[in-house]
Amino acid sequence: MSVVPWAPPCPVTEIIGRERELITLCGRLTDPSVRLVTLTGPGGVGKSRLAVAAVRAVAAEFSGVWAAGPAEDPRTAGEDLRSAGEVIAGAASGRPLLVLDDADLGVRSPADAVATLLTEVPGLVVLVTAREPLRLPGERLVPIGPLSVPGPMAGAGAAPGADSAPEPDPDELREFGAVALFERRARDADPSFALTAENGRAVAALCTLLDGLPLAVELAAGRLRLFPPQTLLARLRRNTTVLAGGSANAPERHRSLAALAASALAGLDGTAREALERLAVYERGFGMSMAEPAFEAVLETLLERGLVASVDEEHVEGTQFGGPEPRFAVPEPVRSYCRTEAESAGRADAALDAHARRYRDLVAAAGPRLGGTEQVRWLRILEAEGSNVRAALHRLRVRGDGEAVAAMTLGCRLPWLVQGRLREGLHRCDEVTEEHPGLPEAVHGRLADMAGVFALALGDPHEAVRRHRRAIALGKSSGDRRQGALASAHLGVALLAAGEPQGAHPVLVTALSTLESLGLTGAAAEAAAALAAVLRADGKRRKAQELLDRSLESFRRVRDARGLAGALRIAASMALEGEEPERADRALRESLRLYESIGERTELPGLLEEFALLLRRVTPGQQPRMVRLLAAADRLRAGLGAQVRDEWRSQAERARTELSARLGWTDFATAWAEGVRMSSRTAVAEALSAPAPARGADAAPVVADRPPLTPRQVQVALLVGEGLTNRQIAARLDLSEWTVVNHVRQVMRRLGCTSRVQVAGAVGRWA
Repeated sequence: MSVVPWAPPCPVTEIIGRERELITLCGRLTDPSVRLVTLTGPGGVGKSRLAVAAVRAVAAEFSGVWAAGPAEDPRTAGEDLRSAGEVIAGAASGRPLLVLDDADLGVRSPADAVATLLTEVPGLVVLVTAREPLRLPGERLVPIGPLSVPGPMAGAGAAPGADSAPEPDPDELREFGAVALFERRARDADPSFALTAENGRAVAALCTLLDGLPLAVELAAGRLRLFPPQTLLARLRRNTTVLAGGSANAPERHRSLAALAASALAGLDGTAREALERLAVYERGFGMSMAEPAFEAVLETLLERGLVASVDEEHVEGTQFGGPEPRFAVPEPVRSYCRTEAESAGRADAALDAHARRYRDLVAAAGPRLGGTEQVRWLRILEAEGSNVRAALHRLRVRGDGEAVAAMTLGCRLPWLVQGRLREGLHRCDEVTEEHPGLPEAVHGRLADMAGVFALALGDPHEAVRRHRRAIALGKSSGDRRQGALASAHLGVALLAAGEPQGAHPVLVTALSTLESLGLTGAAAEAAAALAAVLRADGKRRKAQELLDRSLESFRRVRDARGLAGALRIAASMALEGEEPERADRALRESLRLYESIGERTELPGLLEEFALLLRRVTPGQQPRMVRLLAAADRLRAGLGAQVRDEWRSQAERARTELSARLGWTDFATAWAEGVRMSSRTAVAEALSAPAPARGADAAPVVADRPPLTPRQVQVALLVGEGLTNRQIAARLDLSEWTVVNHVRQVMRRLGCTSRVQVAGAVGRWA
């Protein structure tokens, strides 16, 4: 271990996306109680660059800064250590700092050497960069991971049939550290490069594919001299380790992703390496319960070395465990490297087949549980494992296993509907039908019926009718009474959507009778709800209400969240026709909560629009919130690629025109922009925060045992209830934004509220 005075290198490139980590690291180094700080993270994440930036920032706090490299010859490590200690102790008075970069790349761990140095040199502070902790007493860790990425985006080189989505906003993309770094390095390589709406999707997909690893992002950005982002993305999808061409003065392991991955796997024992190779076939975000049980024994080792990462995604209940299950991923470029190695050694097919079997079994196990008490849990599991389910389906298709492909596709009907994967679902049904004509007629009938469901969800009821009629014919030919009844129920729904209630009525009556006789409670409840809608359209409100009540009771009994939410929307529509806005409000709010519980995407845009129009009718003071909900619905529907009925579109357009006139163009545009940025979850929260319709006499804005609100606080509370932001309230009342913040705090304290949502609810009760 040779120690030399540290010469601060001239920064060639700036630190991007590491502001928080830099502050944390500087704080650790200047803490008088801390003597050993280890900066951990996978190779290529930028540990050395961050360490240099931190040392430059705090160098004045130390009597001297020294640099050391790892011991290369274990036979002389002890002698080098003694020399290092003597050099630092003799040359520095006070509190010296030693920087030990890439400490775990030597022949042996530097832990013993560092422990001895800390003992022999009083006041010495050691900063270590390494993939793993040294595990010494008093060691303070500063772990750093890859930069933030936008996540998967539809349309970026997706498979045929993938859902469409609006082009991303470049300013929003720049908020992700990986995209900001890519743009900066891309401009270094090509000064004419600009992040735009046209290339933003490909850039986002590149950064996500590379897991936000800074070295990988920089190498990819450098390739823009040769390829545009879309072409580069297509080249890297199969294997990211082809990226090379790092800085001329960079270590060999940083000149290509293949070399970086090889160095990351160096020293890994055979068992862990085999497990990693098999895990490399999994897509990002798998639950450990889906991996082979033997892998758990080496998981901790792989996690500590950064060869497996815990991904920052919502936890879901596991398939084998009662509590939440974390999600994992093998990061790039390790994943591509391991897959390439496995292919070269002839081991890839076995790993891919094992992966496909596990996810085929998962979908099969989920099927019976998707229509009852476990629906919410299993829909969440299948959503979390969605990318792996699709990868398994692709593998089975490559294998030519038509029966398995058809069974797995049919098992994905409800999950794909809930997730909004409509075009993909329709495409998959047609693909299986075309590629495997020899499958039994009953299977083709189920595929045709499933395709009709997706066609209707995409807004094409006439195409849905055509496909459902084919499904019924195939069901009759095969003698599948159950499937014939299900397809008939779906046909009735499609006929109603196509504006043919007279044709829908007899179909639904027959389907309902058959489904009830077969004991298919959930399907019968769905048919009953559809028949109630037909009867309502025919003016038979009493019969419609009786049938709908039966449907609601059945859905509640079997705890079918999605079916219940759909029936509640019909109940809300009927309540509004009967001038019962409070009942309609309660039904739509419950429907929103149910959709949120299962992660519903297909039906959510329509429900948000229905709720916004209800607010327009019963709570006219909520104009900004109405605009945000309509904008969120518009954006979410665009992501689905679905069309809306002309009648409903004109109704929504009239509402937008009226709101624009009442608010003024500036406030309308501001609220619309806020709504467009909302996620589905945020949009549901926005809707549920709206005050309920008035239920009686005005209530005074006073809470027992708390001081009453001042007139100004009442004004602020009312505007909060309308959904205005602090900035908008400040502009409306001609106050400073900080004054509004203080008023809002006082309102929350005096009303006993802990959030703006609760304030809005209290304001609604005053009304």
